[in-house]
Amino acid sequence: MADRKTQDNGVSGQPKIAAIQDFDPPARPKRNKYALGCAVLASMTSILLGYDIGVMSGAAIYIKDDLKVSDVQIEILVGILNLYCLFGSAAAGKTSDWIGRRYTIVFAAGIFFVGALLMGFATDYAFLMVGRFVAGIGVGYALMIAPVYTAEVSPASSRGFLTSFPEVFINGGILLGYVSNYAFSKLPLHLGWRLMLGVGAIPSVFLALGVLAMPESPRWLVMQGRLGDAKRVLDKTSDSLKESQLRLADIKEAAGIPEHCNDEVVQIPKRSRDEAVWRELLVHPTPSVRHILIAGIGIHFFQQASGIDAVVLYSPRIFEKAGITDETDKLLATIAVGATKTVFILVATFLLDKIGRRPLLLSSVAGMVTSLMLLGVGLTVIDHSDHKLKWAVALSIAAVLAFVSFFSIGMGPITWVYSSEIFPLKLRAQGCSMGVAVNRVTSGVISMTFLSLYKAISIGGAFFLFSAVASVAWVFFYTLLPETQGQNLEEVELLFGTFFNWRSTLRKLKNKEGGEGKGQVQLGANGQS
Repeated sequence: MADRKTQDNGVSGQPKIAAIQDFDPPARPKRNKYALGCAVLASMTSILLGYDIGVMSGAAIYIKDDLKVSDVQIEILVGILNLYCLFGSAAAGKTSDWIGRRYTIVFAAGIFFVGALLMGFATDYAFLMVGRFVAGIGVGYALMIAPVYTAEVSPASSRGFLTSFPEVFINGGILLGYVSNYAFSKLPLHLGWRLMLGVGAIPSVFLALGVLAMPESPRWLVMQGRLGDAKRVLDKTSDSLKESQLRLADIKEAAGIPEHCNDEVVQIPKRSRDEAVWRELLVHPTPSVRHILIAGIGIHFFQQASGIDAVVLYSPRIFEKAGITDETDKLLATIAVGATKTVFILVATFLLDKIGRRPLLLSSVAGMVTSLMLLGVGLTVIDHSDHKLKWAVALSIAAVLAFVSFFSIGMGPITWVYSSEIFPLKLRAQGCSMGVAVNRVTSGVISMTFLSLYKAISIGGAFFLFSAVASVAWVFFYTLLPETQGQNLEEVELLFGTFFNWRSTLRKLKNKEGGEGKGQVQLGANGQS
């Protein structure tokens, strides 16, 4: 009877679970709103990159006319910011470990503020390049630190949603840049493009002030030995008190702090924070870290190698090749591109934690392959026709909009989400900075060679090439990238290390969990008999 009562209690545990579920929701919105606010404030720094990309696409037209520069100089001007980003992203990892994630974001906004002012007051091409250099450093800092901070502050249940915010704000910035192009396009030639670029300094001031209201990353606080502060932040940003305790225990384990240590402040040896990070990442990586590094760098490379910046930065040129010759119409068409990207990135943020990373990513890249192929067909037909073909023009415009839509619903946000959540704690800042570096180098190469590329192999041929690269990307993602949805950051590492055999590892982990649960049921049955 006692055994039966015990079993009945086990079976009738459902009402207890229901009671807990009834109890949890009232507390959850407050914590989710706090995590949401932190993610929004941190991710708004990505507006800086988006605005620069969007505004330069239109400003380049007027800079070329005003400063009398060549297409090659315009290519360099447009794309060089991505290479300048390397200096910022390379320094951001060390800076964020030194002064914290929060003050690194403030620092990024300050650098971009100076760069935007320099570009706005530029008197010649050389002066303009100096401004691009300074702004590029600020953008590099922002690109690296925003997803890292957001991933570290987010609960597992909404990490995909919150970590996609940097890409949301990049798209919002691009749209603002396009609108700025249109708004200032009617001003005198020498004044219009300078205002387009200089206005970018304004949002950086508000961003720097807003970020000061954010808490510091709990993982950085633990690495500094500030367990009490980390616990308070985790209590506010977790879905439940239990999750907060589990997250803190995982972080302490990763940082090498004994589980029983619950002091407000503990001493962390300096060597445990700084020693051998790059050696573990590059020189003597474990199979798991090597797999993570390949996945993290690969997804950043293919995001840019598939041609997104060529489409966004040179959309006025693409629309001109497609048959739209009026300057105002070209700028309005680019606004449509920015609006489409922004709408679909918002859709993606709500799907990441429901559908998962892999289904969205693979669907997105498949759509990009098809769109790029159709864009290549449309532009090739227009190129070889001696009269205007309305269907080819319509196909080209629709293909551009479809391409940015598919990119924004998967490849765009998932690149930042995925790379920020797969690296182990002590390698995360440096690993993410490497991913950003590869992202920006690839973007710089694409944007600085696109005009020369399409003159060499035709504009249609350029997009056929991008379509082929996107096809390779799909195979890479399908074979090497495991699903990370719903996993705690400290658990994600277990999915890596077997490379092409990660599916068997995932099955073993699931079987192990199922076996443990089955063992508990079996024990209950034996007790009854």
